[in-house]
Amino acid sequence: MCLYLTALKPTTAVTDGLLPAAARLGLPVVLLTDRPSVHLAAYRGHPCPPVAVVEAAVSDAGAVAGRVLALGERHGAPSALLSNSDHLQAATALAAALLGLPGKDWRAAMRCKNKLLTRRMLAAAGLDTVASVEIGPGEDAAEVAAKLPFPAVVKPREGVASEDVLLVGDLAELAAQAAAIRRRRGPCALVAEEYLAGELHTYDTLGDGERLHRFGSWRTSLGQPPFFTETGRDWAPRLPRQAERHLRAQLSALGVGFGACHTEFVLDGDRARVIEVNYRLIGDTMEFVCGDLLGVDLFEQVVRLHLGEPLAALPDPSKVDGHARVRYLAADRAGTLTEAPPDLAEELPGGIRLGHRRLREPGVSAPLHGTNRDYLSVVHAIGPVPGAVSAAVDEFVSRHVWTVAG
Repeated sequence: MCLYLTALKPTTAVTDGLLPAAARLGLPVVLLTDRPSVHLAAYRGHPCPPVAVVEAAVSDAGAVAGRVLALGERHGAPSALLSNSDHLQAATALAAALLGLPGKDWRAAMRCKNKLLTRRMLAAAGLDTVASVEIGPGEDAAEVAAKLPFPAVVKPREGVASEDVLLVGDLAELAAQAAAIRRRRGPCALVAEEYLAGELHTYDTLGDGERLHRFGSWRTSLGQPPFFTETGRDWAPRLPRQAERHLRAQLSALGVGFGACHTEFVLDGDRARVIEVNYRLIGDTMEFVCGDLLGVDLFEQVVRLHLGEPLAALPDPSKVDGHARVRYLAADRAGTLTEAPPDLAEELPGGIRLGHRRLREPGVSAPLHGTNRDYLSVVHAIGPVPGAVSAAVDEFVSRHVWTVAG
């Protein structure tokens, strides 16, 4: 038996999360990707690498299913097929269904990925209506969005990680930003929608198709507009009961209920107004912080669910004895990272656990994106007292230097 993973570029979630989890479960891994040479380089010297990295058209469900069947004769029949990539959820879910394996409903994956479908499904269910329009590749943005209330947000219809997500104040600004996005991405469908003001939170779940368990919620801090770059998160597991019921009803309407899901929303009284639903684990190393805080290996739980096991008994996040804070250090200019502190995990007085992980290595050059692609490092602390946890993070940041040479 074998675990098959689909992936685009190498990610920390696969390298440091899913591969070690599969090894602990005694499962060999075959990785399917459209970038095999990049993955082979990433796993060189890895303690538990895939048994094979195979080129495949991973966005094509039929091609993935066929490749898995062919590879099964060499590496073992598939016991599970999954992905942690936003872009591959629907194709991988459909491929799993074609192979008769446990997995997400591919239709739910598409409803989550396509931001206009998300809006229309929630409106049709009578759960929330957000003014929104789709702007096709050849359409005039100002004409299509003429009746949209402002301020508004413009973004790619199938975008991820706040990439090319921008706040706009009027039609002229919307048209200018839409043109700029197309220059960067080429012809693509965009969504423009009313701006949802409010405190930004996450809602993170695991499900087995029958039961859905919330394993965490975070309050998210953002950088300066017009971008929506996340600068930090604070553990905030207690949500208003009515708002949580509203949120779960919306996830149910979308068909979410299997595996991992990361939802971003703003609180508006008793309502939870969905920003977007990412049908995979929370990212940017937050899945490791969550696991540490809860004492649960979330990657192992995800693999077990895709093996067809029922949802395990997991901690109630509102009863976890502890607090956590996460802070992202981002580049403020294009250039080469020349100085950054090393990775770190240490115990501090007062029961505080401090961690630092580099997200860009010294010597690597990159343009400025205005998204999480600009992250240089993530610093987090976990402990019993919120003030002490925050102070530990701030103190670490204050005594270290990150330098980007333009």
